[in-house]
Amino acid sequence: MSDPAVLPIPDEVLEIARTLEEAGYEAWCVGGALRDALLGHPHSDFDFATSATPAQVTALFGRTAPVGEKYGTVGVLDRRRVLHEVTTFRRDVSTDGRHAVVAYGVSLDDDLARRDFTINAIAYHPLHHEWRDPFGGRADLARGVIKAVGQPAERFREDYLRILRGIRFAARFGFTIEPATWSAAVEASPGLGQLSAERVRDEWFKGLRTARSVPELVGLWTRVGAAKRWIPQLGSVPAERLARAGAVPVGRRDPVLLTAFLIDEAAPVLRRLRASNAEIERAAAMARGPAGPAGADLRAVRRWLAAAGSATADLLELHALRAGAPAPWTDAVRQVRERREPLTRGDLAVTGRDLQELGVTGPRIGELLAALLDRVLEDPSLNRREALLALARGMM
Repeated sequence: MSDPAVLPIPDEVLEIARTLEEAGYEAWCVGGALRDALLGHPHSDFDFATSATPAQVTALFGRTAPVGEKYGTVGVLDRRRVLHEVTTFRRDVSTDGRHAVVAYGVSLDDDLARRDFTINAIAYHPLHHEWRDPFGGRADLARGVIKAVGQPAERFREDYLRILRGIRFAARFGFTIEPATWSAAVEASPGLGQLSAERVRDEWFKGLRTARSVPELVGLWTRVGAAKRWIPQLGSVPAERLARAGAVPVGRRDPVLLTAFLIDEAAPVLRRLRASNAEIERAAAMARGPAGPAGADLRAVRRWLAAAGSATADLLELHALRAGAPAPWTDAVRQVRERREPLTRGDLAVTGRDLQELGVTGPRIGELLAALLDRVLEDPSLNRREALLALARGMM
């Protein structure tokens, strides 16, 4: 881990700090970008903690976005149109394990004291090059330790999501969770049931995207009690399947696909986690399959593509994950696509209106279109208007 006396800060970030300081307000860099910079990881946006109120921040900057003003946060766009969160110093007045009532007009140290883990309770003054690290966060980064700020039980009672955040950081960086912090997390885990499904889903998805070790992420979810309360199927995922999920490189992980790979019936899980309708349908389509064609020949592959529809790409990825190698019919899929061979009724050279002109009515139109598609899947050269109309006449 690098621990420089002077941290290189982009000029556009320094401009935000100067604007705040010249107006008489403190401006300290805080948050994940600061932590990642110390670890030598890529980062883009620096967030600020400031003595200015949200209204004062909005008045100072021409381009802002209301990203969380009720929590004291204003988004400030720099000249490269990168968004930086600027948050007023605050302390918790009361919490219910999900939301906090905060007070402003406090010091930077008060603000750092309300944060979750020591590695996230570090501040750096970008103009004066001063570090503020009252809880030893830089030492914990160097040791590879996730440790709660102050009393762990209090931090988790303030917001039970911090349990999942601690797990995510441990899995992402390959850190260990300090024993007292881990014990408090296990003790507080029944409170995870109070969280909104959306917040739990976001942590699960972020964890899958960033974990250095997916098996470790799933193991931590299971041991802390989070899986039991939200995704009990994680407790029975085979070790080989976990290992293959972890082999997908960070940056290329699709959390919906990985959830469907780890859990055979993922759609109900995603529904409980309040995933989007599109994400739930993706998981359902993967479960419906079919997982693969009856053979690797073009005719079988065309029929599989027609049946799989929009799930084709996901099913190919699932096969590669399960088998540890690309599907043997991958080249045939490519050939069918390159030739733009018809796979759906919409690809046919005739429409329902053409059949109506032949005198076909009612449900029989759909039946005939399905029969014509079946013939075309066998022999794509039949997909010509006159040929299909002749076939239709023969089926009437």
